[in-house]
Amino acid sequence: MLERDTKFLEEAFKQYYFDHFDLIHVPDRPNQREFGYKKFNSGMNRHISLKNDKDLHLLLMTNIPSDVFCSNACYSFPNMAMAEKDWKEADLIFDIDAKDLNLSCRKEHTCIKCLSCGEASLVQDSCPNCNSTKLDLVSLSCQNCISGVKKEVLKLISILTDDLHIPSDNITTSFSGNEGFHLYVKGSQYNQLGSKERGNLIDYIMFRNATPETFGFNKFKPSRSSFPEFNEPGWRGRVAKELFGSKSKRPKTISKIISDGYSTYRQKLDEIGKNSIGTKIDPNVTVDIHRIFRLEGSLNGKSGLAKLNCENIEKFDPYSEACLIDDNQIEIFGKCPIEFRLKNRKFGPYTNERISVPKYAAVYMICKGIANLA
Repeated sequence: MLERDTKFLEEAFKQYYFDHFDLIHVPDRPNQREFGYKKFNSGMNRHISLKNDKDLHLLLMTNIPSDVFCSNACYSFPNMAMAEKDWKEADLIFDIDAKDLNLSCRKEHTCIKCLSCGEASLVQDSCPNCNSTKLDLVSLSCQNCISGVKKEVLKLISILTDDLHIPSDNITTSFSGNEGFHLYVKGSQYNQLGSKERGNLIDYIMFRNATPETFGFNKFKPSRSSFPEFNEPGWRGRVAKELFGSKSKRPKTISKIISDGYSTYRQKLDEIGKNSIGTKIDPNVTVDIHRIFRLEGSLNGKSGLAKLNCENIEKFDPYSEACLIDDNQIEIFGKCPIEFRLKNRKFGPYTNERISVPKYAAVYMICKGIANLA
């Protein structure tokens, strides 16, 4: 990133933090958490201990980070090296991101940026300016992406509350500040789980490794009465609805399943798990009991949007509500070959042209690498 772009972003982020201290707080038990941050054009700083909001606000104003993080884990010694921290427990956290949903709209709002010459263009195999194949994909998510992620979040919440009996009051959902949502489970018996046990939990939530026997097909002596019913709780009920469609089709569908055989049924269960009923979460995030997560209220250095709690996820519009940088006009050189929307305004496409845009749009484009300060 060019030095003048870095300076502009640092000034914009500092102003945001100065104006929005009310949104940024340390989590519960801060003295047991590990904090970390990144600055523009530099690496991660970890193993930091903070006691209260005053310490956090001082860190923000002193360092002007591009990204601020806090551990999901609690430690006896959070500022020590990882091997010496003495892990106690970790909040159960899930990450659902638009990039993992294979949505058809992605190709319409994804472009490439050449890492050799900086040219931005529509997706292709090489840079149209210098023919380099060193390319970076840049996505400017749309409302359809966000709707897809919200659908997965609601599926996950249903499994957590209905199947795992986690009280809804223990679950909070936050927009990540870029293309997805984070879901936190606090104060539950699952906080004591290690990585392996969380992996088993992930398999259940994503409907992975389902066995035909669990869903009615005995390999050696199949029985029609063993297949799932519509009114059953948990995965058996969900599988029944997905496989049979309606109660009237159930008998005929079961006959075909038995006729096709055990292996085909296993493949069908794998297929519906991946493509429909399984929740599409990032498993690596949940099993990592030492991960540090973006702090709520902080800005995302990939977009300039804020990570915010969503009390009503169905109504939450991240590209308006999380867009909290001011709207002073800024002149930039736009290199954005696709259209995007912020605060219900359309921007782009721009072909290496000098334009004047609100600061929130300038910050967004520079963070994405598709603009430079004029």
